[in-house]
Amino acid sequence: MLPWSEVPERAGFTMLSPTNNTPPAFFVRSMRASDLDHVVRNESAAYENGWNKRIFVDCLRAGYLCWVLANKQQIVAHGVMSVAIGECHLLTLCVNPDYQRQGFGRRLFRLLLERAYKLDARECFLEVRASNAKAIALYRSLGFVQIGERRNYYPGATVAADREDALILSRALPLP
Repeated sequence: MLPWSEVPERAGFTMLSPTNNTPPAFFVRSMRASDLDHVVRNESAAYENGWNKRIFVDCLRAGYLCWVLANKQQIVAHGVMSVAIGECHLLTLCVNPDYQRQGFGRRLFRLLLERAYKLDARECFLEVRASNAKAIALYRSLGFVQIGERRNYYPGATVAADREDALILSRALPLP
């Protein structure tokens, strides 16, 4: 059995290990421009104010860590992280609602954190909606702690709705 950090990579793909209770039919790889319609559909299914295609194009062009978790039929999760000057920032982590609560978000986030650490990031930051209890639980389970708050950071569900606060979380890298 191989720990996650030692799972072999071939041609840009990393097969998820059955030892992690993830079906071997799922794999992770770098996001491509040809993935973006699928990625945006997942964003729209998961979030009321998800990212649009232009944002993902900009992230790919900027050289951010952009990864997808997929099977042969579809992309089920994606994540984007920027890395610079000893730190990283999780910009988005999204799992299609049909695949949530199965560990896919955790596995993809761990991969992003490991990649960032290999690029010399020693601390990770992220913002999360104050109402997103599932995401907050995931981040806290990985050792993230709240270090601040951004008032009215996220748009409301409708134009007339109030904006929502973001919690700012952080943790040192590497993960244990």
